[in-house]
Amino acid sequence: MTLVASAALAQQELKIMAPAGPGGGWDSAARSIQQVLTQTGLAKSVQVTNVTGAGGTVGLAQFINNAKGDPNQLMVNGITMVGAILSNKAPVNLDQVTPIARLTGDPLVIVVPATSPLKSIQDLAAASKADPAKVTWAGGSAGGADHILAALFTKAAGADPAKVNYVAFSGGGEALAAMLGGKVTAGISGYGEFESQIRAGKLRALAISSGKRLAGADVPTLKELGMDVEVVNWRAIMAGPGITADQRKALTDTMDKLVKSKEWTETLKQKGWDDYYLAGEPFGAFLKDEQARVGEVLKSVGLVKS
Repeated sequence: MTLVASAALAQQELKIMAPAGPGGGWDSAARSIQQVLTQTGLAKSVQVTNVTGAGGTVGLAQFINNAKGDPNQLMVNGITMVGAILSNKAPVNLDQVTPIARLTGDPLVIVVPATSPLKSIQDLAAASKADPAKVTWAGGSAGGADHILAALFTKAAGADPAKVNYVAFSGGGEALAAMLGGKVTAGISGYGEFESQIRAGKLRALAISSGKRLAGADVPTLKELGMDVEVVNWRAIMAGPGITADQRKALTDTMDKLVKSKEWTETLKQKGWDDYYLAGEPFGAFLKDEQARVGEVLKSVGLVKS
């Protein structure tokens, strides 16, 4: 039996870590991957576990320790973890795991409760400019995509981004509860996570952060509304440290088959995610560039010291 064949067989029973709480983007991505892998027969079984804390860096540290040399263990991550590693001064980093593939790009949406007096993105910008500390934002982990967008929005509104009043939640469900309860001014998350509440009239969508409008959603982009801000919340799948080249290739091949399946295409449509697939060495190169880019953004808005 070749190494490639044995690696392929080893993938039959996979474990995927979502390094955040239930209800958030990483959890949704992990469970979507789980569903498609089993539906398509690309894996015999897939188990998803949640490990919360510090923007995914608690899960990352655990993954580095437990998944070394094991091609059966995978972890979902994304731009939020890149930021969290820097803002939390984490003792671990993404150079310690094996990049497999970037899978999705999630447009972020800025929302306010339906009862909010803020009716437009201009109203929110004016409130931020007047006193950024009085505008309370709900989103994911500190230093992540949501936090970056809140800071860049505040900067574009003409206020000091270092004064952003940002409340970090480990799962999308908690952030949603804070918004529906009127405990925060505005919230940020992936459009798909808030879509049902937006359609039900419980949340008001003011703008999305992607470069183009999202199909099927009547929400303008920030750039359309005169704010030069664009943030894409990409998500990816990583393997543990120390796997062989053959094992990495087998995992990459599995992800390639996953993204080409009709089941995955349907999942992207249902979740409102963009196909952002990039695998192997090109993804590794993107990851290095992204770490540098996010670091500069976080420094410019005061989330990371120079």
